[in-house]
Amino acid sequence: MVVSVVMPCLNEHETVALCIRKAKETLNQLGVTGEIVVADNGSTDGSQDIARALGARLVEERERGYGNACRAGIARAQGDYIIIGDSDNSYDFADIECFYEKLIDGYDVVLGTRMKGTIQKGAMPWLHRYIGNPFLTGLLNIIFRPGISDAHCGMRAFTKQAFEKMALQTTGMEFASEMVIKAALLHLKITEIPITLYRDGRSSAPHLRPFRDGWRHLRFILLHSPSSLYMVPGFFMLGLGMLSMIIMLVKSVPEDERIVNLYPMVLGSLLAILGFQTIAVGIYARIYAVTHNFAPDGPFLKKMFRVLNLERGLALGAFVFLLGFLLGIYIFIQWSQNFSGQFVELRLALFSSTLMIFGTQIIFSSFFLSMLGIERKKPSEKSLRHE
Repeated sequence: MVVSVVMPCLNEHETVALCIRKAKETLNQLGVTGEIVVADNGSTDGSQDIARALGARLVEERERGYGNACRAGIARAQGDYIIIGDSDNSYDFADIECFYEKLIDGYDVVLGTRMKGTIQKGAMPWLHRYIGNPFLTGLLNIIFRPGISDAHCGMRAFTKQAFEKMALQTTGMEFASEMVIKAALLHLKITEIPITLYRDGRSSAPHLRPFRDGWRHLRFILLHSPSSLYMVPGFFMLGLGMLSMIIMLVKSVPEDERIVNLYPMVLGSLLAILGFQTIAVGIYARIYAVTHNFAPDGPFLKKMFRVLNLERGLALGAFVFLLGFLLGIYIFIQWSQNFSGQFVELRLALFSSTLMIFGTQIIFSSFFLSMLGIERKKPSEKSLRHE
């Protein structure tokens, strides 16, 4: 087995040599065939020359971004096992042995955890250590359940096979979150190793921009969780809206309070329509994520396309619309015959219009989902799927 140590690098002339020497020494002590790959991201300080002089294989990625550098280096790596670590000397490459042993034990992804290890004074800003990283890691654990303590450690290892399955695509710091999310969605075998985070050896400002990169992580997490971002609030609004409308329909209201009590009915209608549309967008987002290789395929979509095809969707939408339309005709007939019961008819009219809107949404959503379903087989030809 060949072990590749990949080091993303951007202007690290002060530390890259030390990192390369430590990695080489550890590989020699392990007695394994290994290589050092420095993935340079456009350094202007001569880091490339240092890497070449020390015998590392240099991969140059001109498009800026941590994710771009990592993906370029990993893609060119020849090892069956890949270990990545920053080239700013914030991690001890003597820890390669621990990562290697876990991979030998059969794990697909091995993450370093600074939270269960040691963080030297000044190595991590207070905001990152106690707010940013715990919040984002906690959110990942709630939504995707990888069961980890540090989602953003820069030192981690994985098999080349796992990397190909994950099909990582992000370009920036969110690359770390994407790896954890994809590994969890694909049910890869994940474990953690407590490590030490040292104060980096560079004299220049760090590359991490807390708020920008934190937002990119959060945005990526939410966009890859249609259930949390769309389905939960969608069903909540739909359920609350429909419940409010039904209560107002059957409720006996005194004559002097009739106009005031229409407001909950209007609000219920708006909530139900908004909730229904949010659910539809959530389904669109899920299909888009699968089609564009952002998320693995799963049984939900397969069952949905099997049960709710275009014809059934059109029939359901037409039925719901017709139900609302017939209710509207009934209301008009009742009103035109005796010009009474205006309050009851207004409530029924709101319910009728809501049903017709639902029916229209179902019809057009069925057409759109059918279009998305045509392209849905593409990811099944690749490796990103549930196993």
